[in-house]
Amino acid sequence: MSGFGIALLLLVVAMAVVGSVYGVASLVQAASGGASMGPFLAGHEPAEHAFSRFHVRWYALTMIYLAFEMEMLFMYPWTLVVSSVGTSAVVEMFVFLGILLAGVAYAWREGALRWV
Repeated sequence: MSGFGIALLLLVVAMAVVGSVYGVASLVQAASGGASMGPFLAGHEPAEHAFSRFHVRWYALTMIYLAFEMEMLFMYPWTLVVSSVGTSAVVEMFVFLGILLAGVAYAWREGALRWV
């Protein structure tokens, strides 16, 4: 079987799986109408609309969180190769952490960490 045949077979199998999931979902769905179709919030009515806006300070906090997540993304593979690479890997990681610390210091200075 050629490469295109395998890709076509995989596409057909994926479409069959998605179609079967939609079929099962339509068989087990709740009856339409009534209170069962309302949004679920621990049994309470929602206090605000789903498309309500977030305050702008959440975005700065999210960017800081993503910066720390990128740090972890680079640190996990680094731990595997640090013993084989040696001192240069340690120096590079401290340079990376220094750049990250400079970003956090800048965010702190600009007031991104101040909540009020």
